Amino acid sequence: MSRLAGYEDNLGITLATKLTDVINETMNAPTVGILHHDEGVDLIPANLELSAMEFNLVNAMSRETALRNYLSEVKEKYDYILIDCMPSLGMVTINALSAADSVIIPVQAQYLPAKGMTQLVQTISRVKKRINPNLKIDGMLLTLVDSRTNLAKSTVEALRENFGSQIKMYRTYIPIAVKAAETSSKGKSIFAYEPNSTVSKSVCRIYKGGVSRWQEERATSLSRSSMTCSQHRSREMRKKLSKIRDIPLTEIDDFPDHPF
Repeated sequence: MSRLAGYEDNLGITLATKLTDVINETMNAPTVGILHHDEGVDLIPANLELSAMEFNLVNAMSRETALRNYLSEVKEKYDYILIDCMPSLGMVTINALSAADSVIIPVQAQYLPAKGMTQLVQTISRVKKRINPNLKIDGMLLTLVDSRTNLAKSTVEALRENFGSQIKMYRTYIPIAVKAAETSSKGKSIFAYEPNSTVSKSVCRIYKGGVSRWQEERATSLSRSSMTCSQHRSREMRKKLSKIRDIPLTEIDDFPDHPF
């Protein structure tokens, strides 16, 4: 993703740097090193150093939550944070699942990636059970789809048959396209490089659908929170009122020492 945004690998501060600071408890300025891109997004870049973090995290305290601890320092500045994971189930991916609210599972419309879905779903289930109880799967997103081939069609059917009852599958998919492959070498996003391509249009549809759904869920959550606060205040008021009783006038004594 750093290459897609036009940044080279020889960066001074990367995600590996931030995770190392969290592990060593030397974090001083969480926002230093965050890159501000011309297209209106911020990016914490990563390079090959992130692969070495697998070994560093193994012996670290709270090794599964290093990324979550870092993001807690900066997340208030953003509406949404997307964590792009490498295709592995190592400690860095576990950290991403621990920090996330929901997961979008990209699956290539090919046999081997689809076969690896079972292990990934099991890993997500374990993280939800032991580390992040609020984690949920938002859906499966098919990528590199060549709708002309029987392989892609059979893979889609196999995924629906095996996971369709448990995991939602996005109707929109990312088609295979040469323009999308060229973006890495050009250092541009697909929106800047080829805004009218089928890939950029598909990503826009997915983004708009996802954002609208997240906004609805957030509004519902805030509404429930507000309702809970209101109910709490009502209970407190009823409790206070229950301590008040009417006193008949006959029970009220005169005040002999009253000045008037």
